[in-house]
Amino acid sequence: MFDMQGKKGLVVGIANENSIAWGCTKVFHESGADLLITYLNEKARPYVEPLSVAVSADMFMPLDVTQPDQLEAVFKAIASNWKQLDFVLHSIAFAPIADLHGRVVDSSEEGFLLAMNISCHSFIRMARHAEALMSNGGSLLTMSYYGSEKVVPNYGIMGPVKATLEASVRYMAVELGEKNIRVNAISPGPVATRAASGIAEFNKLLETSREKAPLRSATKLGDIGNLAAFLASDASGGITGGVHYVDSGYNLLGY
Repeated sequence: MFDMQGKKGLVVGIANENSIAWGCTKVFHESGADLLITYLNEKARPYVEPLSVAVSADMFMPLDVTQPDQLEAVFKAIASNWKQLDFVLHSIAFAPIADLHGRVVDSSEEGFLLAMNISCHSFIRMARHAEALMSNGGSLLTMSYYGSEKVVPNYGIMGPVKATLEASVRYMAVELGEKNIRVNAISPGPVATRAASGIAEFNKLLETSREKAPLRSATKLGDIGNLAAFLASDASGGITGGVHYVDSGYNLLGY
């Protein structure tokens, strides 16, 4: 547990109780943070709203990052109600199925740009809005994956997209460092989420990770949440610009 009493954070990416963002949110709440939780659309709302209630979220708002007015509305609400922001968790990614399941060289321009917009540039836009609200410093967190560094079967265009996200983390960390705003990426091992179900043969990827990872275990939501809370809290005050693995050590292997 980390002391996050009085910290105010924005959580983007909860789809249901199996979401990585939900695993992080539970630890944020247990650590004392006040939260604004977003949901994608009205279809998603019934799955996310009970979770928002369970952690006594201060605010609960829609956010589709392809709609600029919604992102602006979220940050206006933060400025109006909280006057400050201490951390952001960005845990969203998307690629059209046809592009995700095909070869990178065959990906459509439209699909690639959409994947880049939702999975990467939305984090940059959030940072831009958050900067003005982090007058006392803050922490910006996003979610990556090992497929950004090595070729993972069936990960497709998300590999290059996540690589861009990680490069953005490094540049943003330098640009925002003088304001004591830290920027980090978390790279979990495979987790059975709704988003992951779109990856072909995901169960095989999950089983391989379990069998070969040094700790011989699957990645747990609680472990991801603990790392996120550490990086969002003052306990990690000197850490920025990194990609932090929580994958039972799988990233250490060359096979």
